[in-house]
Amino acid sequence: MRICSFLPSATEIVYALGLGDNLVGVTHECDYPPEARSKPRVIASLINPEDLTSYEIDKAVSENYKAGKSTYIVDVETLRRTNPDIIITQGLCDVCAVSGNEVKEVVKVLGHKPQIISLEPNTLDEILNTILLVGEATERKEQSEYLVNNLRSRIAAIKSLLGEEKDRPRVFCMEWLDPPYVAGHWVPEMVRIAGGDYGFGKVGKPSFKVSWDEIFDFAPQVIVLMPCGFNIERTLREVEILTSNEYWHRIPAVRKGHVYLVDANSYFSRPGPRILDGLKILARILHPELCSFEIPPDSVLNLRNYMHLENFLG
Repeated sequence: MRICSFLPSATEIVYALGLGDNLVGVTHECDYPPEARSKPRVIASLINPEDLTSYEIDKAVSENYKAGKSTYIVDVETLRRTNPDIIITQGLCDVCAVSGNEVKEVVKVLGHKPQIISLEPNTLDEILNTILLVGEATERKEQSEYLVNNLRSRIAAIKSLLGEEKDRPRVFCMEWLDPPYVAGHWVPEMVRIAGGDYGFGKVGKPSFKVSWDEIFDFAPQVIVLMPCGFNIERTLREVEILTSNEYWHRIPAVRKGHVYLVDANSYFSRPGPRILDGLKILARILHPELCSFEIPPDSVLNLRNYMHLENFLG
């Protein structure tokens, strides 16, 4: 069985099911587990987010989308060489990965019809169901059920811990910095389970653009910066976009020092097994007095503490 993954989250699922040796192709973004970096890359991006600002990335992606162009390209020659039996792709967001229609066109070069698995999760439960779907398609049903049952029990434990919590701070999860977007899909559900009040967005619905007037009127008590695909270091490079905004220092979360940067690329943007770590990170942010469990190292940073340290060292 030869598997090509067109999604970082699918790559993580494949490895979690013990199928790393069967993985013959990945995307340029597949970096977890670390051994995924050594696999042939069948997907590349037409833009380099490291060279552009958030505003420039948003503009480039929006212009491509309006023109009916993809931001990603399939390396046809590499795909032909890998000759997969199974391709795992998505239909959730054409901005985030190669679309399903593009996949159907490009596989014609193979000379045979591989099985195409399209993952389209919008909620936590649907994320877990995608793991079962991949397990069924790859003859790893037992392993996938074991993994999903483990994840469900860990989610249930957090629900049990925080489900009756009355003190629920207003939370704004920012999925993009410029322009500001509110995080959607599974994030509102994660915030609710973690003991917060998510005033923007609805469970299972896409992220969307918001104005600074709307953010200010919501008066969030906690802000979590999770730009899609960014880690903490990448987000810090553009945090001045926020701190220079006229509304920023008047928002309760900022005044009280409750602004947090998280490793969105690892724990929030990708609908895979590590989404459970994202849930634990949110719970620790919102209710540290109740949540003593461990979270991944260097997965969250308090902005005020960081800026105080930078000023002290500078």
